[in-house]
Amino acid sequence: MSAAPHDATTRARALVSAIETVVLDRRERVELVVVAVLAGGHVLLEDLPGTGKTTLARALARALGADWRRIQATADLLPADVTGSGMWDPVRGGFVFAPGPLFASVVLVDELNRTPPRTQSAFLEAMDEGAVTVDGVRHALPDPFVVVATQNPLDQHGTYPLPEGQLDRFTVALQLGRNSSETERRVLRAALAGRTPDAVPAVVDAAGLRALRAAVWQVHVADPVLDYALGVVEATRRSPALALGASTRAAVSLLRCAQARALLAGRAHVLPDDVKRLAPAALGHRVVPLDRAAGGSASIGGGAAVVAQLVAGLPAPV
Repeated sequence: MSAAPHDATTRARALVSAIETVVLDRRERVELVVVAVLAGGHVLLEDLPGTGKTTLARALARALGADWRRIQATADLLPADVTGSGMWDPVRGGFVFAPGPLFASVVLVDELNRTPPRTQSAFLEAMDEGAVTVDGVRHALPDPFVVVATQNPLDQHGTYPLPEGQLDRFTVALQLGRNSSETERRVLRAALAGRTPDAVPAVVDAAGLRALRAAVWQVHVADPVLDYALGVVEATRRSPALALGASTRAAVSLLRCAQARALLAGRAHVLPDDVKRLAPAALGHRVVPLDRAAGGSASIGGGAAVVAQLVAGLPAPV
């Protein structure tokens, strides 16, 4: 079996290990977040308050060794508060662009669904094209650029559900879930010892992350595996349990994540199992279950469950 470049795999695994110093016993979820970042994408974390969403996001930012900003989403947050705006410069006698918090390599957006649609739309161009347009002028964002957003699935008072176009910009969406009793005990002991995300070591820098992403693009995807991924996406469009299936962007994102997972595993090629394991997290938030279309819960869990059932019923290529 062909192997991925040893140095790239080592650095990718180092990212996972660094985050795990503060995010305990969540290996699969930490790996999923790292996979999304290596694939060049963005992450949506959905769960109850106090389950470690912000801790995971901050630990990721520290491990990447990049400059990062935090945006607290609120109902009165304006697009200019996110992107930046023109400010009058009396010395120059004109307006000068003042960059907003989006101008960082890693942007942590806490409770994204608490900001209204007008402000949510300020993230669309940034997440899709790595740039923002203000007063008719396009401004490039740092490269790399990663958005890690959180949302609460139950407390819907004062929230604005993320529209399909916004959700489609996230490469993966996941729920952390509750800790086991033993893990919770270790978390409490770590908190008492003062172990925080600020202590997470930086294992790569911006140039290192760009190199890792270039290595991901070199991972081979055979035609049978590509056809299998397309079959999964097509199944979401035919499913009677879904009002809306996955998009072409979702199919590309799924395969990019599969390439990143293969690199993390030390392989230079994608396996059908990579696609199978990643499909619920990569597609679940991009589909619309019938109950959500009828005004039911906006949680991402329902879509992921449907995708998991669809994948279980599809034969994988040998």
